[in-house]
Amino acid sequence: MYHTWMRYFTPSPAHHRLGLVCLGVGLQHGTLPPVGPRVLNHHVAVVIGAGRGWYTTPDGTRRQVTAPALLWLVPGVTHHYGADPHTGWDESFVDFTGPATATYTELGYIEPENPLVPLADTAAARAAIGRITRAARRGNPFLEVETAAAVHELLVALRRARADTDADGDPVLQALARDAFLPLSVAEHAARHGMTPAALRTAVRRGAGCSPKDYLLAIRLGRAKELLAATELPVAAVARRVGYTDPAYFSRLFTRRVGTAPVRFRARQGHSVPGGWSTRVPDPDDPPRIG
Repeated sequence: MYHTWMRYFTPSPAHHRLGLVCLGVGLQHGTLPPVGPRVLNHHVAVVIGAGRGWYTTPDGTRRQVTAPALLWLVPGVTHHYGADPHTGWDESFVDFTGPATATYTELGYIEPENPLVPLADTAAARAAIGRITRAARRGNPFLEVETAAAVHELLVALRRARADTDADGDPVLQALARDAFLPLSVAEHAARHGMTPAALRTAVRRGAGCSPKDYLLAIRLGRAKELLAATELPVAAVARRVGYTDPAYFSRLFTRRVGTAPVRFRARQGHSVPGGWSTRVPDPDDPPRIG
């Protein structure tokens, strides 16, 4: 015995230009019939919240699926899976497509080579899927945009929920972020953490979807923007604060990556914040207020 609910959508060409669109959503539980073998032309995230079952890899290997878990179904690849016929499972699925899937794959949020992903929990993913199901009501004029936004949220939730990721993030990434403003090369950062440069590159690529150099650069330039916008520090001082001893090199790098020179970036902000910005992250449920 099983129960199922699903809706499918056909976004317009204009909605496809959002980069990511939702094609369908479903909630099922019980002793569901097997799916496949079949091949699709779009992505599907299948979230198993409870129960167990099986998944057959393209080479014919059958693997056990134990909740909580995620199945990635990717375009052009044969998949075949099903719930245990005795216990069943609870399943939520979201079909999606768009050019942004290539970038999410490059960044490690979608893993075609790792179709079965153990999860730590499914709460955040199910919340995102819940937003899609609520948006799926008939006659909703915002359906395509709401569901597209929720797919972005779902991909982030699934990346955070991976069982091999600590709740506070990857320790290597935390350490790099802590040391980002030190004037160190990638090799020196690796040595500080007892790693080879190659091992550091692999860890950062898996955790952040980019190279250590790009990861550090994003942190440095983000802080540089804050200092330029919120203080009167000279550009040379800003460069030193974020780890660059050569102000001219910093200015060239900033201009190339941000698209405008540091002095122009500061001028366009049009304001300064006496004392600088607070480093304390506000509570989104209780933000600072006047009075």
